[in-house]
Amino acid sequence: MPDSAVLLIHCPDQKGIVAGISGFLYAHGANILHADQHQDHDLGLFFMRVEWDVKDFDLDEAAFHEAFRALAGGFRMQWKLAYSKARPAVAIFVSQQQHCLLDLLYRHRIGDLPCRVPLIISNHPAARELSTFYEIPYHHIAADGNRAETEAAQLALLQEHHVDLIVLARYMQVLSPGFVERYRQRIINVHHSFLPAFSGARPYQAAYHRGVKLIGATSHYVTEVLDDGPIIEQDVVRISHRDQVGDLVQKGRELERVVLCRAVQWHLENRILHFAGKTVVFD
Repeated sequence: MPDSAVLLIHCPDQKGIVAGISGFLYAHGANILHADQHQDHDLGLFFMRVEWDVKDFDLDEAAFHEAFRALAGGFRMQWKLAYSKARPAVAIFVSQQQHCLLDLLYRHRIGDLPCRVPLIISNHPAARELSTFYEIPYHHIAADGNRAETEAAQLALLQEHHVDLIVLARYMQVLSPGFVERYRQRIINVHHSFLPAFSGARPYQAAYHRGVKLIGATSHYVTEVLDDGPIIEQDVVRISHRDQVGDLVQKGRELERVVLCRAVQWHLENRILHFAGKTVVFD
């Protein structure tokens, strides 16, 4: 794939937005590779993702910000510019269960996830062997009851490695509001239920006792409210009265891996826009 740039925008819906953006890009030599848009008619908002080849594009990042300012101001846009050649730093947090971590590391190794993974942080030593196999530094910071000290140590590591995104790969500790605020919209979690159903602890057990016929998994951005952040991706699998709790856990692991990796990939590819506690995810 060619080196490309991605522009994500949202603004009040009105005539001329697409023409204005495409005309601006054409005027500066862009070859548009993908373009997608969405209108929220209830809120009167317009969303767009446009990606273009930068080979003949005559604006660097600083010049783009200067040149695009007038057009963006005229439409009252909120916007973000990103480049495919960038490799954000991703920190993975994990506890004892390793299936989501394993999938992330494998997909990163084969190039599916355009990022760097400079470290893994865990409150258990269980995944150290896996991190050694993938040659990624592993930091075991035990949760000893003093959350402030634990999070201070974690934050120091994140700052040292200039981390852009945190992925909670079945990390079974609740982050403090202060921690979440530092990385707002940059922490992705996977929850082992089809939210908003069965939030909190032991969702498979709750689903079993309720006798549901579908179980699911959800990836979402983390907010101060537990399991209540903007949802990025969900998937489900059918179960029956024959399935016990252990069967639900086994079937759910596949869903957890899939929805978490999709969410991380879409975030890294700049396909997600936030608004009103929800997300727009561009194909």
